[in-house]
Amino acid sequence: MKSLCSGLTRIALTAAFLGGFLGLPPPAQAAGKTLYLFNWQDYIGKGLLKKYEAHCGCKVVQTYYDSNAALAAKLKAGGDSQFDVVVPSSYYVPQLVHEGLIRKLDKKEIPNFRNLIARFKDPTYDPHDAHSMPYQWGTTGIGYLKTKVSNLPESWAVLFNPKLNPSYPFVLMAGSGRDTIGAACAYLGYGFTCNKKSQWIKAAKLVEKTEKRKNFTGFVDGDPVTGEIKKGTIAIGMTFNGQVAECYDDKSCLNTGYLLPKQGTEIWVDTMAVPTHAPDPKLAYDFINFILSAKAGAELSNFNLYGSPNAASEPMLVAAMKTPLVTPTSAQMKYLYFLPPLAGKKLQEFNAIWTAVRQH
Repeated sequence: MKSLCSGLTRIALTAAFLGGFLGLPPPAQAAGKTLYLFNWQDYIGKGLLKKYEAHCGCKVVQTYYDSNAALAAKLKAGGDSQFDVVVPSSYYVPQLVHEGLIRKLDKKEIPNFRNLIARFKDPTYDPHDAHSMPYQWGTTGIGYLKTKVSNLPESWAVLFNPKLNPSYPFVLMAGSGRDTIGAACAYLGYGFTCNKKSQWIKAAKLVEKTEKRKNFTGFVDGDPVTGEIKKGTIAIGMTFNGQVAECYDDKSCLNTGYLLPKQGTEIWVDTMAVPTHAPDPKLAYDFINFILSAKAGAELSNFNLYGSPNAASEPMLVAAMKTPLVTPTSAQMKYLYFLPPLAGKKLQEFNAIWTAVRQH
């Protein structure tokens, strides 16, 4: 999804206005330049991209990926010199740092860093905000079809205890396996952030046992799960709160429920990072600072219906953003966790276990 400005004259006339509108300093001269953004599909509105193009006097070319693994593979294959800004999920940041694929940030180039909510500063996945800045945040929970299953406990038992769902189709999350193994660990009493090989192996055995149930229909990523529930293809699956919030907003999935298991589940942050050999790091910093401005941050979250990490944006968020679905209650926040960072040998061990599950 790329959006080009119609002319340098209009850009020149509107850039100063937009700079004041967004509370940003005048950008570095960028006429004729291009920001290359590598992002998840449909994760920023066209209108906001047009405002950034007017602000910077440049154009934005956006390319998409559908998983963190695909992002990493592209960067390893030379993409770290093709993109200025990438949007990895929080748990993946340590791996990208370990592999030398993203650069250390100079926070002096990002003055709007001050706008961030305290809980999103100095996170465990990126101490001292050294390599990433928050973009959006949300939760991983269980989506379900109210017309098929109801009165469900706030527990991972919804997926792993066959007595709670003996017949309706259900799925487990695909992707990297971190959420699925974490959910199985939590159900077994090891906690969602289990970090021992022995715990992963026991969780993997539970997942393999779950695969054998007659109403298990496969591994499906979080975003498509909500669509499958809307269509009635499945009754239960792991998904993300913003996907449910979006279809609540357009009234296309009023029969969909969403719950957060009390044994623990994930709070995640999608972040902005700059690849090690980015073509234009200065323009990358300008874009990150733009997104962290109050009005741009609010427009981004109002479009996505995912949480804003930006305290300055809060007064401008739409009503839907203030519901417990998007912004969990203080009680729920107590059992939301960032996935622990994995890199090197630990990551290799986990990946081997997850690969064996998927090949089972």
